[in-house]
Amino acid sequence: MNDKIQVAESIARIKAELDGRARLLAATKTVPPEMINFALEQGIDLIGENRVNELLKKYDSINRDKAEIHFIGALQTNKVKYIIDKVDMIHSVDRVSLADEIERQAAKHGIIMPVLAEVNIGNEITKSGVSPAEIYEFCRYLNSLPHLKLRGLMAIPPKCEEKGGNNEYFCKMRKIFVDISYQNVDNSNMDVLSLGMSDDYLDAVECGSTMVRVGSSIFGKRIYNNN
Repeated sequence: MNDKIQVAESIARIKAELDGRARLLAATKTVPPEMINFALEQGIDLIGENRVNELLKKYDSINRDKAEIHFIGALQTNKVKYIIDKVDMIHSVDRVSLADEIERQAAKHGIIMPVLAEVNIGNEITKSGVSPAEIYEFCRYLNSLPHLKLRGLMAIPPKCEEKGGNNEYFCKMRKIFVDISYQNVDNSNMDVLSLGMSDDYLDAVECGSTMVRVGSSIFGKRIYNNN
């Protein structure tokens, strides 16, 4: 984990690079609450957590009045109830059963949950997400659920070592995003295209991303444990 000076410098650099073209989401998996709160003091106003159990452990220690919290990881249907009243958006909606459970839990709490539909833009068998061919129908289904509000799309393209190697996928996502946005469905407000992470966020922005999910480029290399 980088020290606070490095984190502050990284946040300032990335914000300058983005120059208002996309919103910066700080991906905070494995990042302790005290460092998250420091990042919030440096101007971060949006954080993303990947794991339900980790989010629940950190939740009361995060200065939540300073930031939105989004859930950006794979979400099991049986864990929706634990986060439905603790997050401002769920990114990884990738199947009807998950959408139905979010609808059910949001209805119980009397809220409308903003969501992003996850697209498996590379049609990779090892990744979750709706195929590009099926995303249009899936989004229509999400728009039919009264306690969900479709805000946009997200994707993680195939891993690529070459700079600019994922631009093809980013541009495909932009086209799908624009196509769905033009459908003008009452229950949607398509303003979020979440593409790009630490290795490729600038390429993603050049291709039309409106939100980038950056973790290691802010906080340094992840430190994982099995606890």
